[in-house]
Amino acid sequence: MQPEALLREQQFELARHIRDPERNRPPPGLQARRLKVYRELFFNAIEGLLAGGFPVIRETLGTVDWRALVRAFYADHRSRTPLFTEIAMEFVAYLAGRADDPAIPPWLPELAHYEWVEQALFVSDAPVPAHDPHGDLLDGVPVLSPLAVPLIYRWPVTDIGPQHRPDNAPDTPTTLLVHRDAEHHVHFTRLSPLAYSLLESLAQNAWTGRAHLAALASRVDAEPAALEPEGLRLLRDLRERGVVPGIRVEQANTTSAA
Repeated sequence: MQPEALLREQQFELARHIRDPERNRPPPGLQARRLKVYRELFFNAIEGLLAGGFPVIRETLGTVDWRALVRAFYADHRSRTPLFTEIAMEFVAYLAGRADDPAIPPWLPELAHYEWVEQALFVSDAPVPAHDPHGDLLDGVPVLSPLAVPLIYRWPVTDIGPQHRPDNAPDTPTTLLVHRDAEHHVHFTRLSPLAYSLLESLAQNAWTGRAHLAALASRVDAEPAALEPEGLRLLRDLRERGVVPGIRVEQANTTSAA
């Protein structure tokens, strides 16, 4: 074997041992004391990052189960990014892949996503699309801020904690809005089914406000004219909060706001 290939194989062998010492022997000739230092250094770095990003999960699982979960992630997951700032996203992806695993609580993947969204929005640099903040919300195409995300979960993620680890998902899902305001604060707000459906429609479709509300009326078997006043009030409230900053520029030809 060529020296370069031999060195590479030794590096992989060492990396496998550091990640999962129970199943991988270290390269020969290394002192056990030094190996222990490397194992603890790398694992504690990952565990510390995740503990800061997922405090509810850490507290809810308890120290022993939490560290066992992190060690399984550390040993088995192959990250798609080397960036430390994206380790939390990799952890969420890892748990999503174990959603059907009876070894973990069934609410854990959703709780992880719920905790991660706050971090993701806090560091996001996504620009708000060009818009008219005073445009007509009914005849124009409302713009949903990229810093606002409607969420729906089977499990009551806002209530899970050390004193509440549900065994069964409730009949009604948890619907939320998470958004970052102009002062860089991230807020979570509970949503009514109507508000969630409107925000989901705004996220998926470039329709006029009137078309969004007509589609919602059809879903709930209501007359569009009956739903429109309540829907307009909701759109105005979302605009005041910066969730819907305005309407698309190409629609900004109205002279008075709705």
